[in-house]
Amino acid sequence: MISAVDNSSRSIMPKASTVLLWVAAAVPAALLAALVLTTISLRTANAADDAAACTGKNLLTDLQQTDPAKYASIMAEGDKVANGKSIFWKIEKPGMRPSWLLGTMHVTDPRVLSMPKGAAEADKAADTIIVESDEILDEKKAALALLAKPELTMFTDGSTISKYLSADDNAKLEAGLKERGIPLTAVSRMRPWMISSVVALPPCEIARKAKGAEFLDQKLAVDAAAAGKQVKGLETLADQLQAMADLPTEFHLKSLIETLQLGDKMNDVVETMTDLYLSGDIGATMPMLKIAAPDGDDGDSDYAAFEQRIILDRNKVMAEHAAPILANGNVFMAVGALHLPGDQGLVELLRKQGFTVTAVQ
Repeated sequence: MISAVDNSSRSIMPKASTVLLWVAAAVPAALLAALVLTTISLRTANAADDAAACTGKNLLTDLQQTDPAKYASIMAEGDKVANGKSIFWKIEKPGMRPSWLLGTMHVTDPRVLSMPKGAAEADKAADTIIVESDEILDEKKAALALLAKPELTMFTDGSTISKYLSADDNAKLEAGLKERGIPLTAVSRMRPWMISSVVALPPCEIARKAKGAEFLDQKLAVDAAAAGKQVKGLETLADQLQAMADLPTEFHLKSLIETLQLGDKMNDVVETMTDLYLSGDIGATMPMLKIAAPDGDDGDSDYAAFEQRIILDRNKVMAEHAAPILANGNVFMAVGALHLPGDQGLVELLRKQGFTVTAVQ
C-alpha cells in the first residue's frame, strides 16, 4: 500500500489533539459506529441506553475562570484561522442560482440537527443535496460496500488487535470496551480506527445511534431522497477508510489507547466542540483540542501528516468533485465543519474556482 503521505523520514507520534481531530470531522464516525454496533450483541445498545445522559461540560468555560490568559490565547489563535467564524456559507457565481455550504458535525445531537438560521430553508429549497458520501443513505448497503474491501475494516491475516498491543494496553482496551458494554472478542479482528469510531463517542451519542437516530449529514441525505431530490456524494466510504488506512497502524493503535485514556474527559471535549460549533467559532476548535491533550503537549508537527491526509487531501477531492455539481446552481452542500476553514479549506478552494463564498450571518 502506498501512502499519500511520505512518513519515511520521521516517526508519527499521535497526540490527543490528533485523536480529537479525527473525532471532530475526519470521517462520519457516527456511521462507522453504527456499522460496528451492527456486528455486536444488543447488550451494547442496552448498556449505552443505561448511560444515555450527556454529561460533558465546556472546558473553555472552566478555563476562562481558572486561567484567563490561556483562554484568551486560545481564542486569539482561533481568530487567526481564515474563514473560521462561520459554519454556513453562501456560494455564488454570475449567471447561476446561489448555492449553500454547511459545515456539519457527524453526530445525532438535537442541537446540531437544528442547524443555523436559514440553513433549513436553504436545504428545503435546494434542487440537489451534496454530502461527503451518498452511501450514508443506506447503512446496510454501506456495510456491504465495505465488505467488498475487508482489509479496510478488518485484520485479514487472521491476527487480532491484541497482537499489536502490549499486555498493559490490551488491558486498557478491554476495560474501556467493557465500560461501553462491548466485549473485546466482538471487535478483536477490527482495525483500530473502526474500534475508535465507537470508543471516541460519548455514551449518549452511542445510545441515540443504537436507537436509530440519524446524524446530521445522514438526515439531510435521507430527507432529500424522500423528497425526490438528487443526493450526490463527493467520495465513497471506502475512500474515507482508505485515507485512514494510509496512515501507519501503529499511529492508530496509539491513538486508540490515548482516546481510552481520556476517559470521561472525552465527554467534555465533545461538549466543548459542540458549543464552538453552535457558536460558529470553528477556528477555535484545533487550539482547544491541543489543551485537552493528556500530556499537555501541543506539538503541531505530531499531527501534521494526519491533518494532511485526512483533512487537506480530502478537501481538494471534495472541491474538485463539487465544482460540476455546483455549476448547476441551487445546491445545498453539507460536509464536516473542519473541512471549511483555513487557507486550504473548502471555502478558499471554492473561491479559487471562481465562486464568491460569503459567510451567512
